[in-house]
Amino acid sequence: MSSEVRTDSARSPRAGFRQWRAHRPFWGGLLLALAGAEILLTEKASLKVVMHIGMQGLAGYLLPTMMLLCGLLILFNPAQRLFYSLLGILLSLGTWLTSNLGGFFIGLLLGAVGSCLTFGWLPDQKPRRRLLRRGHA
Repeated sequence: MSSEVRTDSARSPRAGFRQWRAHRPFWGGLLLALAGAEILLTEKASLKVVMHIGMQGLAGYLLPTMMLLCGLLILFNPAQRLFYSLLGILLSLGTWLTSNLGGFFIGLLLGAVGSCLTFGWLPDQKPRRRLLRRGHA
């Protein structure tokens, strides 16, 4: 009996996380935040060098930081997901020019896919049933 209680308590946080994740565009926000983090990590110059370079160098840090922020806001404020996803795709495309070709294409692609997933997410959509269960191929 005590083992059943432990398994129920161990599943409770996971079930809570699944329920929280089901009510927001989780994967889109996560991909957009990861894209911003990846682009920030590909920036090699220190902040002192960026200040000497000027606005172009500052934009190399500002755009991925805003992408990271948009990704987090999508996760924690899904009501405004359309605005954040549109801003995220524009920022992702802007990193092409400002941040090492969008973090060597990886951050650019992650940001674009995350923004598209967020834009296409519908909050009131019922879960789809698997076609294989009903016998359809």
